[in-house]
Amino acid sequence: MIVESTKAPNDAKPLLQAVRVLNLYACLGGNRLKWDEVANIEVTAVELDPELARMYQERFPNDKVIVADAHQYLIDHYKEFDFIWSSPPCPSHSRVRFGQANSDRENYDPIYPDMTLYQEIIFLDNYFKGKYVVENVIPYYEPLIPAQKRDRHLYWCNFKLPNNLNGRPQPKGFIDTGSKPNEIFHGIDLSGYKGEQRKDKIARNLVDYEAGKTIFATAMGVILKSNVKQESLFGDVW
Repeated sequence: MIVESTKAPNDAKPLLQAVRVLNLYACLGGNRLKWDEVANIEVTAVELDPELARMYQERFPNDKVIVADAHQYLIDHYKEFDFIWSSPPCPSHSRVRFGQANSDRENYDPIYPDMTLYQEIIFLDNYFKGKYVVENVIPYYEPLIPAQKRDRHLYWCNFKLPNNLNGRPQPKGFIDTGSKPNEIFHGIDLSGYKGEQRKDKIARNLVDYEAGKTIFATAMGVILKSNVKQESLFGDVW
């Protein structure tokens, strides 16, 4: 499924040329919701789950949505973009999954950490000429590459994040009470989702759109001030 649009949002900031954005593992675009308030953008979103891709397209009709393997799409197309956001799957790194494997061994086997996360960080930092963000959970182990810790997320970027991302407090019981509190929090409705993933996990794993806006605005400030040289990795570490 590919849908393209050249229509610029009415409230976009005036730029001479649209910023080409790649949103990998896009899910429902929790990170992306307010990017149009920051800059004139052309977004390509890549999501492997056809149902999530369909719902993303309904939510962001002007984005180009591609159902594909985001990891492969990155290496095939990274040169086409100015800004890349990647949120690789987090279960194999999460402290929740690690705890389950230790406390409930009948239902949860130990699993290898998925190195896709670190492959993309290393690849982007060495080959990509634009600005990038790789986002994931705080893992149960010491991160193999230092990251910038904000709230319950780690961010690997080639620019410095502000200490306060303007993120909103998580709803009470956001982990244990099903998907509805997080659906309300993120302004989404998963009642029409017909795929195989658990709705509570989908809703819980979305990035707060206010944090997503702050991060994107920070990156755009870096891009628009392209004469200011930024350090590679990482402004502060966890």
